[in-house]
Amino acid sequence: MKHLSILVPEGAMMGAVEGPHKLFTEVNGILAGMGRDPLFEVQLVGLAPSMKLNKGLFTVHPELTIQDDFKTDLIIIPAVAGNLEEAIQINQAFIPWIMQQYRKGAEIASLCLGAFLLASTGLLKGKKCATHWLSANEFRRLFPDVDLVVDKIITDEQGIYSSGGAYSYLNLVLYIIEKYAGRDVAILCSKVFGIEIDRGSQSPFIMFNGQKEHEDEPIKQAQLFIEKNFQDKITVEQLAGMFAMGRRNLERRFKKATSNTVVEYIQRVKIEAAKLSLESSRENVNEVMYKVGYSDTKAFRTTFKKLTGLSPVQYRNKYNRKAVA
Repeated sequence: MKHLSILVPEGAMMGAVEGPHKLFTEVNGILAGMGRDPLFEVQLVGLAPSMKLNKGLFTVHPELTIQDDFKTDLIIIPAVAGNLEEAIQINQAFIPWIMQQYRKGAEIASLCLGAFLLASTGLLKGKKCATHWLSANEFRRLFPDVDLVVDKIITDEQGIYSSGGAYSYLNLVLYIIEKYAGRDVAILCSKVFGIEIDRGSQSPFIMFNGQKEHEDEPIKQAQLFIEKNFQDKITVEQLAGMFAMGRRNLERRFKKATSNTVVEYIQRVKIEAAKLSLESSRENVNEVMYKVGYSDTKAFRTTFKKLTGLSPVQYRNKYNRKAVA
């Protein structure tokens, strides 16, 4: 039997504790219905016998604390709320315990913003990690040595898992269930809980908002120029000339400040504008394409799908109710 430790950090989101607990516990019920033995022993683990969640709205009483002597096979780190640096500090005592359990052979899975607590252990250094796309810039700032893959819902590397934003953690839970209990059990769980299985990208949900929490003023001005003039053809040489920089220097500083190249930034701004039009207007795809400054249909469709995971038509059909009607 696999021992699962669902952590209960101070200030954790209740749903991210209760959700995986419910799914992993349900696996045992499904297995019993198949005439098979239970697979998971699921227990909540806290810093103390009583933990406050959702800004004190809920109180949870974990079965175990990190002071207890026990061995676990999988640690689940749920999302935390509020100021993330403060959340890490408040839950600092979990960090050496997580590291110790990993060295003893336990696997670790972070759900959504639980990635911040996981990354604080140093175990993600040089590894891929997913988290909520809204907090991507803050994550990169705090953990520059982690390879953040903001479009992914699931990462799995050397016994460490992570999930994308909010309720997409359910897809990671299904992924782990499939890995431990088999595809048939994971499919049954997906049907019981109404979860779309095998969803690997959170790209359709990402709203691009250029990273401006940096001190490079000329680069901020370049970002603002792009955002105000995205319909026009903007070149790297043009921006370099405007801000009296060499092209290579501009590219280096822009990438350092925004985590995007100049060309990527221009593309993301254009595609974000296209998404808004496809969501809210009755314009066809070609009209939207021209409006955001593309003239090459193939280039527009390729870039759009690369950044959203959907074609422009698929995106419009999914998010524009008026257009579908």
